[in-house]
Amino acid sequence: MINEQIRDKEVRLIGTDGEQLGVMSAKDALKLAREAELDLVKIAPNAKPPVCKIIDYGKYRYELARKEKEAKKKQKTIDIKEVRLSPNIDTNDLNTKINQARKFLSKGDKVKVTLRFRGRELAHVNQSKVILDDFAEKLSDVAVVDKPAKFEGRSMIMFLSEKR
Repeated sequence: MINEQIRDKEVRLIGTDGEQLGVMSAKDALKLAREAELDLVKIAPNAKPPVCKIIDYGKYRYELARKEKEAKKKQKTIDIKEVRLSPNIDTNDLNTKINQARKFLSKGDKVKVTLRFRGRELAHVNQSKVILDDFAEKLSDVAVVDKPAKFEGRSMIMFLSEKR
């Protein structure tokens, strides 16, 4: 809220260079802001009494937008990469997939390991869980299991994330 939008009876006022001007009525505070040819901006509306500051509102909004943009730059988005396996995967193929998952994890991504079943492979689901357990065990130095292996539809899914 700025200038006339501030309807509180009393406000705690902070001057242009950050000094406390004390508690006064909103009208007096607005008068002081007009004399300085600046805006009266409510900074902390939940405080008792609310805190207002005499500043240039356009400059204030620009600073807030810049801080927000800077904070957004520092954020890291986490992607989910998928590694697909089959129940009759060979050892070397499994090692290749493990190295691929290790690379994804080192970049900070989460890894979704999917074990797909087709046709008669669905009859041997119990033996295939060993493949996912082995996968997680070989990556245990860099990864931790987020969600353990779970059977969904025609596939078994497990999530891994980087160890902290």
